[in-house]
Amino acid sequence: MAPASDPSAPDAEFPADAVEVGRVLEGWGIKGWLKVQPYAKDPQALFSSRRWFLKPAEAQPGRPAAAVTAEVPLFLRVIEAREHGDVVVASVRDVADRTAADALRGARIFVSRNSFPTAGDGEFYWVDLIGLQVFNRDGELLGEVGGLIDNGAHSVLQVSGETDRLIPFVAAYIDEVDLKARQIRVDWGLDY
Repeated sequence: MAPASDPSAPDAEFPADAVEVGRVLEGWGIKGWLKVQPYAKDPQALFSSRRWFLKPAEAQPGRPAAAVTAEVPLFLRVIEAREHGDVVVASVRDVADRTAADALRGARIFVSRNSFPTAGDGEFYWVDLIGLQVFNRDGELLGEVGGLIDNGAHSVLQVSGETDRLIPFVAAYIDEVDLKARQIRVDWGLDY
């Protein structure tokens, strides 16, 4: 799939619709390749763009301040990226060796939502479900999707409202997802 924008354009800005899709684990090999941990089982969002936007790693307990404040470029121009077991390995411009690749350790990778591959019929990106209002068959508002959980078998909606609910994201409970109306209709009672 072709990227949504020209990755060689020098005047890049951090996209307003940026979605965090992975993080740099470390350098891979001696020629400056990166080992990346994708946040999705299917890392197609990483492959959908030839420009990965970066933000520094977030502070974590026990992590040296220097590692968090290390400067990272605004974006990387991807030459090649491929799956390698549970990770993605990538060659990017302007990262010539292992030392330069390791300097990006922990950097968070974002891509424009517009560059994601088109979801199949009945498939949804989690990022598109977050914030949708959830109504039951009686038209009662159950709350808003605040996040999702992957329990291995299927995804589960985390719905926040007067009562927090976990609703399995499976056909037995999900009647309709209307992204344009920003609503999900479910077979779920107020007392569940």
